[in-house]
Amino acid sequence: MREAQFDARGSRVRWTETDGDESARVYVHGLGAASTVYHAHIAARPDLAGRRSLFVDLPGHGISDRPADFGYTLEGHAQALAAVLDAAQVTGAEVIGHSMGGSVAIVLAYRRPDLVSRLVVTEANLDPNPPLTAGSSGIAAYEEEDFVKGAHARVLDEVGPTWAATMRLADPRALHRSAVGLMVGTRPTMRHMLMALSVDRVYLQGASSGELRGQDALDASGVRVVTVPDAGHNIMFDNADAFAAEVAGRR
Repeated sequence: MREAQFDARGSRVRWTETDGDESARVYVHGLGAASTVYHAHIAARPDLAGRRSLFVDLPGHGISDRPADFGYTLEGHAQALAAVLDAAQVTGAEVIGHSMGGSVAIVLAYRRPDLVSRLVVTEANLDPNPPLTAGSSGIAAYEEEDFVKGAHARVLDEVGPTWAATMRLADPRALHRSAVGLMVGTRPTMRHMLMALSVDRVYLQGASSGELRGQDALDASGVRVVTVPDAGHNIMFDNADAFAAEVAGRR
């Protein structure tokens, strides 16, 4: 396990990694998740093994610190992710981000283009105010103190065993503020940032999640949008073969 400081108080963001050749792949989890749980089985596949792989837990999640005075905005998470890559002496990484982690990866690539050579984002939030069906919307609907003091436990009971398994490891306050950060979004928006980038960009959408809004404009900007069959929001679990193929860059 490795760590890097991400705020003035000395709070640490932590990650695990595997040794390997060539440029690094960096895996970033979604809201209430953890990177190894969602991505280690992908990085271990024969067609992806052998590359240096970093599994980063964002602030407030997994094994990273959870300071009460941190904002947990998308910009804040991206700065913490940049601290990881700087400490690990990584530049030009391939960054694979799921859901909120995809949004964070987009912000990272836009703010620190030296750190990112390729983006693979899976069902990332591209716009503020995601639909009411999004998990972040349900969490952000509560006031922060109400969520911390009681609603967090109710949400754990409602989200199902897969998400709850990692959500219970996230700090409730960090979880709520991260969800609010997704609702607020960024300026420019994550969609604008993604479209403005010049690096290789792949956006993965699960077929059962429905049509991706604004796909034509994304296509026109050079983003390769891939609809993955037999998959929903968690494509790396639902269709691991297709997910691994896209991470590996196989067409």
